[in-house]
Amino acid sequence: MRQFGRFGPLVAAVEQPTHAARFTVFAANTSEMLTYHQIPVNTLYPKDGWVEQNPMEILNCVLECIEITLDNLHKLDINPEDIVSIGVTNQRETVIAWDVTSGVPLNNAMVWMDTRASSVVERLSKIEPKTKEAIESCCGLPMSAYFTAPKLNWLLHNNESIKVAIANGTCKVGTVDSWLIWNLTGGSRGGIHVTDITNASRTMLMNLVSQEWDQHLCDFFEIPISILPKIKSCSEIYGYVFTGFLTGIPISGCLGDQQAALIGQMCLEFGQAKCTFGAGAFLLCNTGTSLIRSKNGLLTTVAYKFGPNAPTNFALEGSGIIAGIALDWLKNGLGMTDNLQGYSNGNGIERFDARAETIKTGLLKKLTSDMQVQDPDEEGSVYFVPAFSGLYAPYWHNDARGVICGMSPNTRFSNVISSTSKALGFQTRAILESLNKDCGRNIDCLLVDGLLASNSPLMQIQADMCGIPMVRPVMSESSALGAAMAAGSASGVDVWPRASLPPPSDTFNPTTNEDERDVMYNRWKAAVDRSLGWATEKIPLYDKNVNESDIKERKLYASIPSGLFLISSYLLLLLADKWKT
Repeated sequence: MRQFGRFGPLVAAVEQPTHAARFTVFAANTSEMLTYHQIPVNTLYPKDGWVEQNPMEILNCVLECIEITLDNLHKLDINPEDIVSIGVTNQRETVIAWDVTSGVPLNNAMVWMDTRASSVVERLSKIEPKTKEAIESCCGLPMSAYFTAPKLNWLLHNNESIKVAIANGTCKVGTVDSWLIWNLTGGSRGGIHVTDITNASRTMLMNLVSQEWDQHLCDFFEIPISILPKIKSCSEIYGYVFTGFLTGIPISGCLGDQQAALIGQMCLEFGQAKCTFGAGAFLLCNTGTSLIRSKNGLLTTVAYKFGPNAPTNFALEGSGIIAGIALDWLKNGLGMTDNLQGYSNGNGIERFDARAETIKTGLLKKLTSDMQVQDPDEEGSVYFVPAFSGLYAPYWHNDARGVICGMSPNTRFSNVISSTSKALGFQTRAILESLNKDCGRNIDCLLVDGLLASNSPLMQIQADMCGIPMVRPVMSESSALGAAMAAGSASGVDVWPRASLPPPSDTFNPTTNEDERDVMYNRWKAAVDRSLGWATEKIPLYDKNVNESDIKERKLYASIPSGLFLISSYLLLLLADKWKT
């Protein structure tokens, strides 16, 4: 029988959320996080609406995090050879294409926030309503540039390198998990091209019933199935690390970051819900083995599948709440000079219970320092809708843009800061209301995690705006923990206890009454209405794709406002002359 050190068998997690890479090591017997290392990943904005990352930078950051974390273990007198398996969790929807012969990426990673595929969605949406409904019912997702398939369609039409590689039979595509697993298991020297069922469920290409790539969906989006990875469960051995100190260690767990957080928060029963507050905020509710199709603007998605022969659990999700992005806008867009600090140094050599304090000062402290900056009933109260690239769940309006309503000569910067923290709570409440309708029961508490959840005043505001308790685990790295749980539970590994206890937590109870919450929420909904329609693109008058009759019609409509103005002005002059006499 294999002998382990004082912490027993260890399970590691490769984590690649949107803006960072991280490698974390857990003790399987106790779920204790022992050490980690994190490196930021640069995000590129080459054009308006384009959001990219360098796939090689993502990979190299992960490899560096692994190397430094293993060195941390040595410094803590923990044997890295006690690591028995590795899990992977990642930003979802983001798509990468690469050449399997050279291993070279064929595009920068097209990040989930990227909106350039809006033109694809607009083109493909011009179909019979029944066909559109059938597509959305099949994959559980609405037609949106947010998801992988429209992004991939755009790449296949606009990237010559991808076209050539497809013609040569050397092109492979996938979300970030596929890219990392392929490289870690050998890359061009025999890497395994797989994805897990949770990431596949975010592409618009997987049939939720068969849980395989759907030929009709692939044909609709003009994507050859041959370039897609094989869909696996969340907890099984996919392959083995090919090189380095961890050579031969199985990679045996994989989930999208939000589903991983759902597991890490122990939301394993019907009706249990969590919200991760990071760059965005994502609220998931476990619906068990029931495939509930939302009628209220939420997404039907896979929660997890613990093994090839295990039942599939589903979830309803409210995606894309603007959270940390709004704080970045306050800091950089409006010139805030305070540093928004996440982790003390990214090193993680210290044990978790001695980890440096996070987000004690700077922007978040100012953001949430005083809920009473303004009375909600005071004339001139400020309401902020941070729809920087449209409204996501439960609204799904690509044409919305951010607005600030209710400003007066008395408005100060502190009012805008206060309205930002409240907007996060209002967005969460809107999703909770949809969730309650779809599930047929009210969510009575919400588990929270992510970088912003470490700020206690901000979590108190969430409770006050939503009217239910916010429960925050002491160990906030829920996504990494969920990936480790899946990896350690896989058949052939079997080191993670089947009955893990919920982690210790803090609870934030509401301090507002229902009337106060409703007044503020209704005003914010009025601001949401005013955010719609701002990004509607006007077709140029002499667009080559517009026929002559359309041009004449537009000219006619364009003349109406000025014509009405001239006529009304003339009538007013006549009336004035008549009254004069």
